[in-house]
Amino acid sequence: MKTEIFEKAIRNRNRINFFYDTKEVTLEPYYIGFNHSGKKVVFGRVISSSQIKMFEFEKIFNIKLIAKPQFSPIIPLMAMVN
Repeated sequence: MKTEIFEKAIRNRNRINFFYDTKEVTLEPYYIGFNHSGKKVVFGRVISSSQIKMFEFEKIFNIKLIAKPQFSPIIPLMAMVN
């Protein structure tokens, strides 16, 4: 279920609000992948920060999709493809 919510948010460029451990996070999600330990993770920009951070799926709960407004990525995604 988490994967579907994050995939929808990435596809539609919607922000996500969730709890990570004990902290509330609002994220502009960019990419779902796996870390070096093989755990599923999501990468994105935390609101009020310019850094891209990684969050482990198993520590994420109470996910809420924020439908509006849509965001524009701060990283050049096409440069990663070339």
